[in-house]
Amino acid sequence: MTLQNQMEFTTADAVVLELVRAGVETAFGIVSIHNMPIYDAILREGSIHLVCSRGESGAVNMADGYARATGKLGVVITSTGTGAGNAAGSLIEAWAAGVPLLHLTGEVASPYLGTGRGYIHECKDQLSMMEGSCKKAMRLRKPEQTAAIVRQAIQGAFAAPSGPVTLEIPIDFQSAIIPNHSIEEIRILAPTNHSIPYLPEEAITKISNAKRPVLWAGGGVITSGASTEVQELAEMIGAAVITSQSGKGSIPEDHSQCIGHFAANDLTKNLLKESDLLISIGVRFRGNETSNWKVAVPTEHIAIDADWQAINRNYAATYGLVGDAKQIVRLLIQNLSQSSVVPDPKYLDEVQSVRNDLRTRLRETLGPYEQILDGMRKVLPRNTILVRDVTVQANVWGSRLFEIYEPRTSIHASGGGIGQGLPTAIGAQMGCKDKPVVLMAGDGGFMVNVGEMATAAQENLPVIVVLFDDAGYGVLRNIQDAAYGRQVAVDLLSPDFVLLGRSMGFDATRIGSPAEFVSELEKAVNNQKPTMIVVDMEALGPMAKPFGGPPGASDSFKPKKL
Repeated sequence: MTLQNQMEFTTADAVVLELVRAGVETAFGIVSIHNMPIYDAILREGSIHLVCSRGESGAVNMADGYARATGKLGVVITSTGTGAGNAAGSLIEAWAAGVPLLHLTGEVASPYLGTGRGYIHECKDQLSMMEGSCKKAMRLRKPEQTAAIVRQAIQGAFAAPSGPVTLEIPIDFQSAIIPNHSIEEIRILAPTNHSIPYLPEEAITKISNAKRPVLWAGGGVITSGASTEVQELAEMIGAAVITSQSGKGSIPEDHSQCIGHFAANDLTKNLLKESDLLISIGVRFRGNETSNWKVAVPTEHIAIDADWQAINRNYAATYGLVGDAKQIVRLLIQNLSQSSVVPDPKYLDEVQSVRNDLRTRLRETLGPYEQILDGMRKVLPRNTILVRDVTVQANVWGSRLFEIYEPRTSIHASGGGIGQGLPTAIGAQMGCKDKPVVLMAGDGGFMVNVGEMATAAQENLPVIVVLFDDAGYGVLRNIQDAAYGRQVAVDLLSPDFVLLGRSMGFDATRIGSPAEFVSELEKAVNNQKPTMIVVDMEALGPMAKPFGGPPGASDSFKPKKL
């Protein structure tokens, strides 16, 4: 018997039918006395695969990674109070990255909301806690409105700027019998008299006349599926292409015009300083990617973004074009095709020279890790999804020198929190079982969600963990050395990661040389099993130049007068 035809139709059934209607195939979470009716409805409906995480924090990261890798809605189901609180930190990461995610959480029975009477799992003000962690937090206040509220929450997660939406449902409402009535959304499109919608003529003219244009591609390019258009525009006008961390994959990173994720580097700063036009597309201009907005941009700046509030938030825009990036860039291309835009070959040579010099200079700092980098790129297929936790190797070269060729194959913690890499990689692998998924992590961060290794093994996911073990918080060690000349609270006792990995169902090994690493990585790709390669950083040796943190990081901690 289907949910639609069963005799007693409940709030939980309405929730599940809206998920199915939205195309949801996978949901992550932990079952609880405050979400059991929803879990049972998922079981009875039968089409949604439930992934049972080991913690609510990891469950949200899994839904996050799934959404980033697939472009689909991420769905996570948690318990009330402490369970919802455990989810909050990971929801902040999803908010920072603009990930479309639906967080379903229970609530105490409706008569006890806000009473402080000690109902089990009660939270003082769960809705406010969720509101502070999400794009929006909602509460079901009448069971008969379930379908409408769930649909609204899903649409809200995707609406610009996309982000996580929490919907809390009191436990007594979840089993309430309600009518199964149809809700249809009617949209009437306004007629148009233009075959090509209007774009400011002055903006088209500025692009046509630019001799040294720069495109800055952000996560909005990935979200809108505008990568093909961005590459075409860049080639048409002869622009250098900078990418944000979230925008990696907007253009293949082996393209001669791709500067990549190097915005705060001096060579890129000089290129921007001498540019006569910046076109930013879906870029947030984060502080850590612009040396806290000290990177200077050209006066002539055309900003394209789906979010009205993004315009002029961090950098002034001569023209703000608000809407879907794919459509707007396509319109730019159509308009520019009617003019004679000829890229300057000398400028293109300069762009390629800057691109090459950036990579050469950074490679000189890596020491033995240069061979690790080259081994990874040689062994791994072009469509490999690289997930990076916050660790030295990811920050220095994983996010810059490991080339990304396709959209949605680069995932990193936008909010900067450690330890979210493993569950994020698990979610990405759940969504893309046809692609290799590789996680770069450090030992300190990895231990935060280490229990999720069991989830990967239970789901038989061939995720590959490359674990850089230096028995501590390597990034903070270097920042403390630069700021104070001493270290505190950064040394950690590492477990035997090989034994730990094997006990969790992973093939695990420890390596101490680049040659060993490449050999083990080749095995991992071929074996199609959960695998962990522990890189012994003491045996491998130090980098040629220590990483001192993001540009200007140590300056924030030195004693100074305010």
